[in-house]
Amino acid sequence: MLKLLADENFDNTIIRGLLRRNPRIDIVRVQDVELSGQDDPAVLAGAAKENRVLVTHDVATITKYAYERVAKGYPMPGVIEVRTDVPIGQIIEDILLILECISTGELEGQILYLPL
Repeated sequence: MLKLLADENFDNTIIRGLLRRNPRIDIVRVQDVELSGQDDPAVLAGAAKENRVLVTHDVATITKYAYERVAKGYPMPGVIEVRTDVPIGQIIEDILLILECISTGELEGQILYLPL
């Protein structure tokens, strides 16, 4: 199963909903791994170091830095960009589907946009 890192701005309601549906999900928040307040490149580097896919609502800047990592040949386990104008239940279902269907490493160098 993919390991996830929730960006600082990520909706905690989604995290709680995911864990309620599947308590075995390996998701940590930026705030829990001492990346709180760090800039986007540092968050992406932290995600890569722990081989975690970053889940974020930050479509404005994360995308740029994620693709910069890929262009430089740095590891980038993946990013899941989540729109904020979609019902939370739909986002939870989409993430659960991703976790069920995508294996570790399959999102390497990619950005996935939700909703699916």
